[in-house]
Order: sequence, then C-alpha cells, then structure tokens
Amino acid sequence: MHRRFFGLSRASPSMPNAPLFIVLNPGSGRQSPSETCGLIETVLGSAGRPFVVQHVDRTHDLQTIAHDAAERAHAARGILVAAGGDGTVSSVAQAALTRGCHFGLLPCGTFNYFGRTHGIPSDTAAALQVLLTGTAHPVQLGLVNDRIFAVNASLGLYPQVLEDREAYKQQYGRRRSVALVAALLTLLRGQRQMRLRLEIGAAVRELRTLTLFIGNNRLQLQQIGIDEAQAVEQGQLSAIVLRPVGALGLVWLLIRGALGALGDARDVQSFAFDRMTVRPTRFAVGVRRVKVALDGEITWLAVPLEFRVSPQPLWLIKGAAESTG
Repeated sequence: MHRRFFGLSRASPSMPNAPLFIVLNPGSGRQSPSETCGLIETVLGSAGRPFVVQHVDRTHDLQTIAHDAAERAHAARGILVAAGGDGTVSSVAQAALTRGCHFGLLPCGTFNYFGRTHGIPSDTAAALQVLLTGTAHPVQLGLVNDRIFAVNASLGLYPQVLEDREAYKQQYGRRRSVALVAALLTLLRGQRQMRLRLEIGAAVRELRTLTLFIGNNRLQLQQIGIDEAQAVEQGQLSAIVLRPVGALGLVWLLIRGALGALGDARDVQSFAFDRMTVRPTRFAVGVRRVKVALDGEITWLAVPLEFRVSPQPLWLIKGAAESTG
C-alpha cells in the first residue's frame, strides 16, 4: 500500500455483479484472440457475470475504444478491463482514471510488469478469477503532462529501442529473446545525446544524456538493479540518467541491466523525486515537442515535460493476497 494513499480505504466494497467492459488488444502477447475470447466466454459465462468485449482492430483506435468502453462502464457502474500488454494497460487505465471507473486486468503482453507487480496472474483463466472474486485497491500511477504511465516513461535512447523492438517482434515474434537482440542492435548503431535541464524544487541541473528513464514499477526497477526501486512504494517516482558512452559501453550497460547490476555502473545515475520539470536546454532552441515512450507506446509531447505522481490512484481489482502490493 503506497503511503500517499494511506488516507484512503485499503479496499473498496466488493462488486460481485458489476458488468465487465473488456478492451481486448489482439496485438499483445502470444495467445490468439480467439483463445482469449473463448476463455472469457467460458469463465464469465459459467459464473453468470455480464460482460462485453470490445476488440482493438487497429492500434491507433485503442484510446478511442478505451474511452468509449469507460463511458459505458461508468454508466452501468461496471468495471473497465484491459486485456493486453503494458501499453494497453496504460491507455485503458487513462480512460478508467478519467471516468472514475474501477479497473481490471487480463495480462496478455510480453513482460506484463504492471500485472506481475500487483499479483495478477499471466494465465488468463486465473486472471479472470481475480476479476470475479477480487476487490479494488488504490494503485499509484505516474503522470507526464496530462498523460499517465503505469510502468515507465522515457525519452532519448529508450524510445528508439522500443521502436526497433516492435519492428523486430512483428517480423520474428513476440518473445523476450527477440526484444533483447533488437535492443542490442539498436545500441550498436550509436545514439545522439540530449541536453536537458532538470528542475526539482529549487534545484536545477543541466546535463547531457543518452536517455532519461522514469520508473513507476518496483519490479522492473529491482530487476535491473536500481536502488530507488522502493521509492515507488513511498509515493515517489524513480529517475535514471545515462551518461553519454560509446556503443560498446552501451552494450556493457545492457548486460549489467540483465544481470541486475545497472545501478552500480559509474555511467548511470538514479534518484527519487516527487515532481520534476524537464526542458531541452538553450542548445535545443526551437524544440517544442519531444518523443516520449509511455509504457512501451511512442507519442510526442509538448515541452516542458512535467513528471509527477498522479494525485488520484487507479482502483485496481486485485486478489486478497495481493492487497498490500
């Protein structure tokens, strides 16, 4: 349970008959959409639980479909459910937060950091049981400008890694090994440096970096070896700054991250914060927008970028054993 939400009830009342409005992204994960739909119909039908499944046929329609489903869930006092990976979670959670809906999850992605952190099973049938029996608990979200992120946000090198990874996955399949090889090839190409001005309270710092990574997921940060992983449990966000290094240095940092030792590298700095403003410096005159990755999805946002914890939590349906996660 996050400290910033101690003033809230630890769990909302159970909603055993609330209809489920499921946004299914068939582009996520390795299980076919027909298999996922079959499980949904079998499990929820046997339980007598009303539900509606809305398919995302085109990725750029995801936000529109999510907000439409959120309107319907709000009107019916139902639960909005994301069936997909972390990118799908982010878009559907944004709609749930905006409309004030409770949120459920059927993890179908490659990494599923959000679901794993909060004890949601990757097995679809088991995750459906959580939707049927769980209660809603407040979960922290990050904000950059007016956009939320559940796991991470980044600019610079990391968005490029994600774009290349998606291209390789479309060609070779959605496997973690493909993601690792894609990241390696991106690093070997060499990357441009960014000049940024970071403002945290009265403290101001200008730096050159290859990437700025903002984490809101304890599990992901722990896996790569960042000491500030626990800051997420204290109602803060964690920032990682990568100093400019060559291609071989980047590969070495990738290896350290895979071994859970990234935080000990001399070319990596990390720190926790409550609120931070990020601006391109005077050397980047005329820059009005920057490319930002939000939970694996690429978008363009106006500068300056304002990073902070969302003042409103996401009310996530979780099992009793995960109520304090």
